[in-house]
Amino acid sequence: MSATVVVRVVGAYVARMISTDAVPALTLDETLAELVEEFDLLGDWEGRIEYVIDLGKGLPPLPEHARVEANKVPGCAAQVWLSTRRADGRLFFDADSDSALSKGNIALLLKLYSGRLPDEILAFDARAALDRLGLPAALTRQRANGLNSMVGRIREAAAQG
Repeated sequence: MSATVVVRVVGAYVARMISTDAVPALTLDETLAELVEEFDLLGDWEGRIEYVIDLGKGLPPLPEHARVEANKVPGCAAQVWLSTRRADGRLFFDADSDSALSKGNIALLLKLYSGRLPDEILAFDARAALDRLGLPAALTRQRANGLNSMVGRIREAAAQG
């Protein structure tokens, strides 16, 4: 009798990929194209949602001092905190959530936006990008609204420079 061994490496691979302190090597469009390719390889929505949750597992822990009311993102189904740092004209984001899926959603957005110039963030069509990934359609209305609120908070930070 032979046994098949399945090894999941997505979580370990993803954990190395999330960095909220690095200047991205790829443009926003290139990063989105990579995400689209990864989502396409995963096939069904169960695999895609699992991937998003794994992205959240790769986020560094949010310091307690950043878990304040001012950093909470309103309109989310779960508690989501998003803090912004500025360095060399770029915006860097740190985030966390008490929900695995919300944490994954914000990790996906940080993968796109953290380390970018404010003008890059404001010029990027987030709604079209998320639609291209098909993410809003896979979420409940409340979770999709929360995702839009997260994008809104990031865009607000960019608008403030």
